Amino acid sequence: MLGATTLTGELGRHAGDESTMLIHCGRRVSFDQLHFASRRVAAGLQALGVSPGDRVAIWIPTTPAWLEVFFACAQLGAIAVAVNTRFVARELADVIVRSGANILVCWPGFPKVDFAKILAESELASICGIKALIVYEEPDDVERELPRTWPIVQYGSMLGRPPLTEDHSTTQSPCLILTTSGTTKAPKFVLHGQQALLGHARDVVKAHRLHSRSVVLLAPPLCGAFGICVAMAAFVAARPLVTAPTWDPAQAARWIDEFAITHAPAVDDAIAQLLEQNARTPAFPTLEFCGFGAFNPAQRDIVERAQERGLCVVGMYGTSEIQGLFARQPESASAGVRALAGGRPVSESAQVRVRDPETAQLLQSGCRGELEIFAPSSRMLGYFGDTEATRSAFTEDGWYKTGDLGYLEEDGSFVFVTRLHDTLRLGGFLVSPLEIESVIQECAGVELCQVVDVNVSGVARAVAFVKMLAGAALDEASLRDHASSRLAHYKVPVRVFSIESFPITEGTNGNKIQKGKLREIARNLIEGHS
Repeated sequence: MLGATTLTGELGRHAGDESTMLIHCGRRVSFDQLHFASRRVAAGLQALGVSPGDRVAIWIPTTPAWLEVFFACAQLGAIAVAVNTRFVARELADVIVRSGANILVCWPGFPKVDFAKILAESELASICGIKALIVYEEPDDVERELPRTWPIVQYGSMLGRPPLTEDHSTTQSPCLILTTSGTTKAPKFVLHGQQALLGHARDVVKAHRLHSRSVVLLAPPLCGAFGICVAMAAFVAARPLVTAPTWDPAQAARWIDEFAITHAPAVDDAIAQLLEQNARTPAFPTLEFCGFGAFNPAQRDIVERAQERGLCVVGMYGTSEIQGLFARQPESASAGVRALAGGRPVSESAQVRVRDPETAQLLQSGCRGELEIFAPSSRMLGYFGDTEATRSAFTEDGWYKTGDLGYLEEDGSFVFVTRLHDTLRLGGFLVSPLEIESVIQECAGVELCQVVDVNVSGVARAVAFVKMLAGAALDEASLRDHASSRLAHYKVPVRVFSIESFPITEGTNGNKIQKGKLREIARNLIEGHS
């Protein structure tokens, strides 16, 4: 698919195009409206001193304004910093300070999150160089007071400016910083360029078969790799994107019918929630594609449940570094294969290989090791402000080291198993905790299981944590006996502990369980019982 080589050029192709680009909370926004709004915002940002290479932090939920600011930054050659709207004060301050953003776009009156309070608690006034706050507003806003530390610019006033005509964008211009979702360290800043975002979006359009009647649901937020890649695919395909500030499954289900939505990539939780909105089969007759990102271990059977309701769901794979929607399973595959994260890369130029993390030898199909990816059309420019981390992320021949455990299939596709640092080394073998967790979750009364490894008398052993269903009590011996009947001895948990709730880190697309914290808890419990 041919097209412009910059975001500004691609958007400029739609000047005068009155067809629908966004359906936001039922309100239609045309490509032409988005085009001229972004140019007016660019003029406003330029008046505030934003120039090529500067960073502008976007800290608002999904709205047309998010995309307007993003494209305005691209026109100026500036870099949009996507700030997770779930961040608390400490996390917000960390991102603003380390990215060096000097403009912050916020929505203080948003009813569901008190952004003004978070900003006041961040202590940014004493630790950063913010020049101005750009305040977005909507009619039903809650009245909240912002800190008066910085000049405040109303977003609406920027839309009244004459459109900026000059264009500072280039094919290689860096344009977007995404934050990684690490659970133990400060997030890295993944920097992407305009060419990679456009090139990957065109690959997604082709692989996901967007066509002249496609309508796309944006379930994940724009501030993450998943959401921005869904939005970019709809943009380059020139097809409507249905959006809302926050995820509402009942609302989304109505919109799937009302707007004849055909494509709905989402996380597993969101798909499960959609299936709960009606009892019919097929659940959503207009849906042609429904790929999922696996985030919640409790939704491991989502493919089977969806299939029973006439919905074909396929596993996908992506990271911030190589972009979301990087690979997908085919709809023609069996339910068992479609449930696996991975598949074939959407780009014909992308390649995947697997390396033994201990011997550094490349592995054949079926052998588990670290996934390495060569993806010239979608890879990041690097980690912003961290040359050492960038260097460490790639092999000498330019392949991205994912840090993920996986394996190749005979047909050339690949499967993601788990994060490499979550992999257990038991009995001299690499073991996925998912294998053990799935067996434990077969037991009556177990709602969710998570497994970590702990050194017990000099030997690495599995330890399981289970969250029990309401009214159920833990029978540790019974669970261990069940595991012994289905797993090799070295995989059987040495202990099973009940836990009321798992320690989590809130991410862009959902919560992630902190395996490191669980490992620490397990170690203390084991030592306390020894």
